Amino acid sequence: MANDERGAGEERGAAEDSIVWREEAGKFETPDGEAFLQYRLVVQPRASSVRGGASPAAMDMVHTYVPGSKRGQGLAARLCDAAFAHAQRHGMRVIPTCSYISDTYLPRNPAWNELVYKADEPKHSSTSSSM
Repeated sequence: MANDERGAGEERGAAEDSIVWREEAGKFETPDGEAFLQYRLVVQPRASSVRGGASPAAMDMVHTYVPGSKRGQGLAARLCDAAFAHAQRHGMRVIPTCSYISDTYLPRNPAWNELVYKADEPKHSSTSSSM
């Protein structure tokens, strides 16, 4: 991979190790399933694909949950790291519907802003396609 194609996700590979992608459930979660990031895929127009090619979907990251007993350990950020790295690898835009992602995670991790779907791009509709 060329240096200019590397993103913030490659620097976070170790943080992703304990996060599991459950495609069938539309989730990234801890191995015990207690903490998770829920997403849904939405149709994305060709012009808004990160790589400029045709990408079938954008990831609408709708909810991040960490139980009280596991808060303060950085789990929410690790879930986001894994989800954003996944979106980047698949050339998808991200829609940060979850308030934790839009209000806390992205301001702390501005390198991921390049993946964020911009308000002036065309609207999306739901899809059931998988990655």
